[in-house]
Order: sequence, then C-alpha cells, then structure tokens
Amino acid sequence: MWLYLLALVGLWNLLRLFRERKVVSHLQDKYVFITGCDSGFGNLLARQLDRRGMRVLAACLTEKGAEQLRSKTSDRLETVILDVTKTESIVAATQWVKERVGNRVMWLYLLALVGLWNLLRLFRERKMVSHLQDKYVFITGCDSGFGNLLARQLDRRGMRVLAACLTEKGAEQLRSKTSDRLETVILDVTKTESIVAATQWVKERVGNRGLWGLVNNAGISGHLGPNEWMNKQNIASVLDVNLLGVIEVTLSTVPLVRKARGRVVNVASIAGRLSFCGGGYCISKYGVEAFSDSLRRELSYFGVKVAIVEPGFFRTDVTNGVTLSSNFQMLWDQTSSEVREVYGENYLASYLKMLNGLDQRCNKDLSLVTDCMEHALTSCHPRTRYSAGWDAKFFYLPMSYLPTFLVDALFYWTSPKPEKAL
Repeated sequence: MWLYLLALVGLWNLLRLFRERKVVSHLQDKYVFITGCDSGFGNLLARQLDRRGMRVLAACLTEKGAEQLRSKTSDRLETVILDVTKTESIVAATQWVKERVGNRVMWLYLLALVGLWNLLRLFRERKMVSHLQDKYVFITGCDSGFGNLLARQLDRRGMRVLAACLTEKGAEQLRSKTSDRLETVILDVTKTESIVAATQWVKERVGNRGLWGLVNNAGISGHLGPNEWMNKQNIASVLDVNLLGVIEVTLSTVPLVRKARGRVVNVASIAGRLSFCGGGYCISKYGVEAFSDSLRRELSYFGVKVAIVEPGFFRTDVTNGVTLSSNFQMLWDQTSSEVREVYGENYLASYLKMLNGLDQRCNKDLSLVTDCMEHALTSCHPRTRYSAGWDAKFFYLPMSYLPTFLVDALFYWTSPKPEKAL
C-alpha cells in the first residue's frame, strides 16, 4: 500500500498548493486588527498588509510607537493605544474598531455559525424514535455479513425484525442467535414470485401498523475485471441482485412503509461514487445511488425518509479474495486468444495477487456499517448519506470530488498494466 500512500500524499500536496494559492478577493475592503504594533512582528505585519492595500487597524502600547508606524505607512492605516492588561483599554479599543468596520461580517461570526450548526446537528441526531419495540424492520440478505449483524443488533434493541435469507441454513443459524421476536423468510431477490410471497408474509405480520423500516442489503460482487473480458450475462447477473432486486423489493413494500411513515435504507458502496473496476458491481451501486435519490424526493411528501449507506472495504462475502480470484480466472479463461495476448500473463498474475490480498486490507469491524444502518432506522433525524469506514471517509469520498483527470491518473499509476499498453 506504500504506493497508494505516496500517491495520496502527492495528491494532497498538489491540492493543498492549489488551495493555498487562491487569494481572497477585494482585499482593499478588508479590515485587520493587529495588537503589539510598536515593533517586531506586529509592526512589520502592519506595514506589509498596508502595502497590500488592506485596511489595517494597528494597536500600539505607546503613542511614540504609533507615530513611528504612521510615518512609515499610508493614510489608510489607523492606530489606537491599547494595553491588553486593562479591561477598560480593551473595551475602548473594541468600540474604536467597531466604529470603523461598521456592519461588516467578520470571520468570527462565520466560525461561530459553523460551530453552532455542528452542535445542532449533534443534538438532532441523538434524538431517538420512541416505542422501538413496536417497530417492524424488514432486512434482506441476512444469511451473513452486514444483514446478519444488523438483524441481531436490532433484535437486541427490542425491535421486531423480519429477516430475509437466501437459504434455510442461513435462516436457522440466525434464529439460533436471536430472540423469539425475530422471524425469518426465504427470499431470492432475483425472482418476482419470491418477492411477492415475502411481501405478503411481511404484510400479514405488520398489519395496519405498516412497516417501519426496509433495509435493502442483499448483494453480490460477481465478476470484477476489465469490461472487455465480460459478456452481457456476467454484468446482468450482478444487476439482477444489486440493483433490480433492490428496486423490485422496494416497489413491493413501499405502500407498507408509507403507511408507517417509516424508513428505507439502501446499501450502496464507495463503488457508487468511484468506478474502480469493470463489471456489474460498480454499475449496480451507481444505480442504487440514483434510485435512492429519486425515491427520497418522491417519498418525502409522505413523511418517509430514505438513507444511503456507502461502506468502504469490509471483510464480507462480497470481498472474499478466493471467490473474486476464481471469478477473475474464469473471465480470463473465457476471453479470446487475442485479448489474452493484449493483456498478458503478467497482468493476470498481478490482478490475482491484488485480489488474493484484498481480505487483509478489509476492515473486520462490520459494526461500523450496521451502526450507520441502525442510526438511519432509529434516529428522529437520520442523515441522507452515511460513509462507513475510514477509507470511505478520508480516501474514496474525498477522491470522488477531485477533478476527473486526477482520479484517472491515480488509478493509472496504481493499477496493473496490460502487456501491450502504450
């Protein structure tokens, strides 16, 4: 990972250099109040800013120091006598400054506003929904990973969990670790008849109360690799689960969620912000982001809140290195001899090595993701988006806001190169 770190540091320094070279406009209208201007740093800074055309208000301890400073500067610069050890002197100087700056907004006000907003946000987000023991939550993909942990987590909170599993074995294992409140149903999100049956099952349990929470968590990684190696089915099989499954389950259960004025939580990914590989996975997560955005706006009229969870790399079945490597090898085997010649054996070996080492780079603490899901379901004021994991917060999410050419360059530098690359 040293190459990634080096690239990140270089990118950060470029961004920092660009940001720091950007200068505030209309400096001639800006007032600056400086203490200790009789000599030293304060004296030099006052003269320096005066030369830049700024409105300098210089506080000196003695009249002699003030006179000497005025003699070396323009008429814009004004001085006041200030002894910072005396309250009455500070009050008088503050009033003198206030008379000159008038009603101009100062940076201190902006800083106070930002601090106040963060305090308000913290207070709002800590306010929890009441009567959680009466709330029903339907979660897909509960055989393992995030869905399994969330089901157990919400069960411990006393909520009425309706857990959808793909296999009976997964359902049995989950029931063995939870209370009698939790109920399971078998659901294959790629089959309409399975979704219809599961929706009816949910409807029978929630009754007139409606469904408080829907968590679309079921997902697969499928085949990851160059798009050129894929066929339509390789991509469609992932979209059927990760995108079309999310859409169909949501459309089937939305009337129940609307009745409860509840929540929809869709699990996307940082791969819905940055497309870092070919195949259906990134496409599906971009689709989940778009679907969630439109759904949120539509359902806001009915008091329903829609949240998107964007995890970074976590150790689940989706990031299983053995499975991903096997699928990648399968793609290689199905490509033409021409494609294999263009990419070369070294490319295959480098990519397989990267996939096999993915497990070691993934975060093991899945609760960082499920805590986001829980907050989206239980907070009176949930967030629109949750970035889970340090890599998502401080690497992938910031990178998604960078200019495209910088992101492209970073991927170019750090990705395996085909043998016939120019």
